[in-house]
Amino acid sequence: MKALCWAGAGLVEVRRVPDPELRNAQDMIVRVRRSTTCGADLPLLAGRVPEASAGEVLGREFLGDVVEVGPEVRRHRVADRVVVGAAVACGACWFCRQGMPSCCDNGTGGVAAEPEWGQPPAGGYGRPARLGGFAGGHAEYVRVPYADVGAFAVPESVSDERAVFAADAAPAGWYGAELGEVAPGDVVAVWGAGAVGQLTADAAVARGADRVVVVDDRDDRLRMVTGHDGVEALNHRYVDVLAELRERSGGRGPDVCVDASGMTAAGPGRWPAAEPDGGAALREAVHACRKGGVVVVLDARPGFVDRFPLGAFADKGLAVRAARRRGGAAIPALLERMARDELVTEHLATHRMPLERGAEGYALFRDRADGCVRVVFTP
Repeated sequence: MKALCWAGAGLVEVRRVPDPELRNAQDMIVRVRRSTTCGADLPLLAGRVPEASAGEVLGREFLGDVVEVGPEVRRHRVADRVVVGAAVACGACWFCRQGMPSCCDNGTGGVAAEPEWGQPPAGGYGRPARLGGFAGGHAEYVRVPYADVGAFAVPESVSDERAVFAADAAPAGWYGAELGEVAPGDVVAVWGAGAVGQLTADAAVARGADRVVVVDDRDDRLRMVTGHDGVEALNHRYVDVLAELRERSGGRGPDVCVDASGMTAAGPGRWPAAEPDGGAALREAVHACRKGGVVVVLDARPGFVDRFPLGAFADKGLAVRAARRRGGAAIPALLERMARDELVTEHLATHRMPLERGAEGYALFRDRADGCVRVVFTP
């Protein structure tokens, strides 16, 4: 089959790779209908994931049709249309039973992660094999382990272009608002106007926030933000963000600050150009947040962020909560919201193209060129 693979040195290319096969009784095989770029791919493209090997299949977020199921799969049948959550979780380990599937011990991210993170997180699609990852969704077919746990039937009325965002971007954004415990009357600030940032803002509005302000430096993305009911935009190139946020929050600062800036490619004209790890956004969020408030980090970055303002964090009595990805438990409810038109996501697919143009698509996504927020591929 054809698949979009990492080719080394920041390059991707379409290659022929073996078709996936069932390996365990709980596996199934999905024929991919749509897949999308993801910010978690950018560290790989920037050469910041040394465990990666050329030829590994990319793609964290995808949707498709079931073509084969293992003997212990109960929830899915051949020809079902499903969206697959980005985290690979077993549903039975201690962490899964505690409602933390992104920390699953059996869908593990591999022992190579332990020196960096202390313990391995759950595995994920499109991650390097040496980190315990699984072949990704930028392919014609994908093996889905623990299929009854990680795959979800898509309502008939929900389009592919809408439903594919239920794989990871929508759960991550809505989890950001949940971690921040956004409540009616809150003022919420979100750094980053990509797909996850915009969906975090939507979730904050849905939870009753009084004001939601999104901070970015891209006018094209901020114009999309202001199209969401109840969401305001700030371009940090033109305004004093801290002063503006104090003004819009009664002088206190936002109740909840969410860093959804993620990983950006280094280079001129990309925010923050001097700090590709996004440390500037996190520091600004800590300084902006009101005393006793909550800072949420929706992180897709490897390594370390330097110069964390520990003094401000401690003296202001802030709570900091972080998550790399949301488990699949939220996906059915999000799909139902999509079916009721309460959650609209297809506008985030600013570019659509066949998988053969994957290198072009990832260049647009990496550089945020031509107004690109996400690229959706069709095999």
